[in-house]
Amino acid sequence: MAIILTDENFDKEMNSSVKPVLVDFFADWCEPCSMLAPILEKIEKDFSGKIILMKANLDSAPKTAEKFGVEKIPTVILFKAGKPVSGFVGLAGEDGIKDWLENLMKENSETGLGEEEKIDEFIKRSREYAQKSGFKLNSDESAVQRVAKGIFANEKKYGKKYCPCRRVAGNEAEDAKKICPCIWHKDEIEKDGKCFCALFVK
Repeated sequence: MAIILTDENFDKEMNSSVKPVLVDFFADWCEPCSMLAPILEKIEKDFSGKIILMKANLDSAPKTAEKFGVEKIPTVILFKAGKPVSGFVGLAGEDGIKDWLENLMKENSETGLGEEEKIDEFIKRSREYAQKSGFKLNSDESAVQRVAKGIFANEKKYGKKYCPCRRVAGNEAEDAKKICPCIWHKDEIEKDGKCFCALFVK
């Protein structure tokens, strides 16, 4: 059973967890939220011991939702050490969410690699993520390399893999949305045929 978060207990629950926390921002009246809930519960079981699922009803956590820029629901955000790491908006399939989580969990495996190796590993993971999510990595290899180098330059500067095409504002909750793959990439691919930085294409 997922832990229910409110404005009053959010910080306490988040800071007390030693494992990454997947927070599902939802509302009782939201049909896509109802459809996503069992998918997230199954994923928590599949990732048993690796993540914890918590749920935040907008009626009980309006200030928290506002703090993390939740404008549409469902919104799912992964927190590590109490801080937002990445997220997505809308109803997503089980396989896509698992790939997204595995991609984030593998970040630790880059420790100790050289810069070129890190970039190559990132591109490989991004290609696998794109294929499993129903879109593609840009076929222009030089464009992919530029984006990847920009992402790692941001990681050196800010400590996170922020999309190089978006401005880092210095607001941790807001900037978490810009960590690649950013929170907007699927909507942009659907609407424009590519994400904002053109790393992923339809």
